[in-house]
Amino acid sequence: MDLVERVLVVVAHPDDVDFAAAGTVAGWCAEGKQVWYCVVTDGDAGGNDQSVGREEIRQLRRAEQVKAAAAVGVAGERIRWLGYSDGCLELSLALRRDIARVIRHVRPHLVLTQSPERDWGWLAPSHPDHLVTGEATFRAVYPDARNPFAFPELRTDERLEPWVVPEVWLSCGPRPNRFVDVTESFEAKMRALMSHASQIGDAASVEAEMRQWLGRQAETAGLPAGRLAEPFQVVSTRG
Repeated sequence: MDLVERVLVVVAHPDDVDFAAAGTVAGWCAEGKQVWYCVVTDGDAGGNDQSVGREEIRQLRRAEQVKAAAAVGVAGERIRWLGYSDGCLELSLALRRDIARVIRHVRPHLVLTQSPERDWGWLAPSHPDHLVTGEATFRAVYPDARNPFAFPELRTDERLEPWVVPEVWLSCGPRPNRFVDVTESFEAKMRALMSHASQIGDAASVEAEMRQWLGRQAETAGLPAGRLAEPFQVVSTRG
């Protein structure tokens, strides 16, 4: 990680990064890394209050994500919104192109996204939008962003040159192989999560669930009792 200066996080919905990886992001920001977010949808299908209009929800969730990003050190101007409809994502060339565009703009040394594999033992992270986002992002990383002949309009019209992302981190998948100790950044993670007030009801129960889940991950990683960890599957794109 010493050679990583820029990180791009690609997720389906506002709040996805905060549940899965905000502690890790807070640590990266504290180390001086530049972290960018790419949020594929505006989260307009989120929440349980049917009296609130969907356009209002869309604007609210954007504002909540900006607030949450600030809580872990990510500036609002480093959030890219793709504007797809929540719950309607399909694995399309258009989505791959849009993510490849962001990759070529940010030129990250590491991309963090959602696992494209469904975990049959834990369905909560396997929302169809998550699976599509993970698969589309990986295809955008390899081969789209690095291939000068993929989406040639990105070069000719937008002057975005190819970029090779050496490493991809997948969150909430069935086969983690890297655990990040987030004990010291847990409070920042919770501030980020609590920024999503439209999605979170009982804050105390969410914190308890997070501590329990992260504690189990730390135990799996062999960390000392009382530590908390976020799990990822790290994939090299070099070979």
